[in-house]
Amino acid sequence: MSTASIDFLQAALRLQQQDRPHAIVTVLRVQPPASARPGDKALVTAEGIELGWIGGGCSQPAVLKTVRLALADGRARVVRIAPSSEGEVRELDDVLEFGMSCHSGGTVELFVDPMLARARLTVVGDSPLAVALSSLGPRVGLPVTVVAHATDAARFPDAERVLDSDDAAAVAQALTPGSFVVVATQGRRDVQGLRAALAARARQVFFVASHRKAQVLKAALVEAGEDAAAVAAIVAPAGQPIGAQTPEEIALSVLAAVVAARRGQEAPAQVPNLTPTPVQTSAAQEPSPRAEHAAAAAASAPSALPAQAETPACPPAADEVPEFVVRAGPMSCCGM
Repeated sequence: MSTASIDFLQAALRLQQQDRPHAIVTVLRVQPPASARPGDKALVTAEGIELGWIGGGCSQPAVLKTVRLALADGRARVVRIAPSSEGEVRELDDVLEFGMSCHSGGTVELFVDPMLARARLTVVGDSPLAVALSSLGPRVGLPVTVVAHATDAARFPDAERVLDSDDAAAVAQALTPGSFVVVATQGRRDVQGLRAALAARARQVFFVASHRKAQVLKAALVEAGEDAAAVAAIVAPAGQPIGAQTPEEIALSVLAAVVAARRGQEAPAQVPNLTPTPVQTSAAQEPSPRAEHAAAAAASAPSALPAQAETPACPPAADEVPEFVVRAGPMSCCGM
């Protein structure tokens, strides 16, 4: 193997280790005159050619456009760059043909093979649901990073990494952009968790909460200066409607939605759970521990109960909720 080939492979490995999406572009066929030869290769990111040679200035704009398409949808493509006075782009069977009015007049055919960054899952929170998500995520091919304020890393033995601060600036500095983020705070540091999720520059953010609670917190975040479009894109309620109740079942439901987003599938519309609350109590009657657990599990389920069935409970500590959230109006908690 030549020194040039070894350098190329090492550069490709570095990009993969850095989780930088890129494509390996290989020249398949050439009709002279052309400066590239069959077998020539280049490493190309969305920003441009990192290393290698695939032809001169005529071919590079078409290659870069195709690489960006391939990195967006993960599909490999064959590209033909041929002389044309029209400068048009055509799809011929499985070949994308670019017409170029270059002076050389040659034709180059290339194979664009996208190398996507590994899909990752970031779990925000220290709840039983966060623990379940960190355990199940690696089993569906999603390395997990946990973000939880003052947590014990031993609670998350399956996580690849645990950050014990949910400070937004610290999270933005520590995490590589592009992961799927699930906010599983469940009533403890919800606002801080959502801010951390927005700072993570995620591919998509999911918030395990009822629609009602999510709307209150989203409005508060926008009022506090967070980007309105990014806040509106937060998916809540999170997960597929499977009637989940235990933390493990809810984690499975949420991961199903994450996998659907990872594979480019549209998530089905959330169908509210129209069944009554499992346990209803009056203000004078304290629920039993068993009933309290059942109610909390139902409240945390991705399929939210109707708004009229929600009962605010266990308010968070005053130092965990910024003043602007308190002014935004009443909210339910304990995961809702």
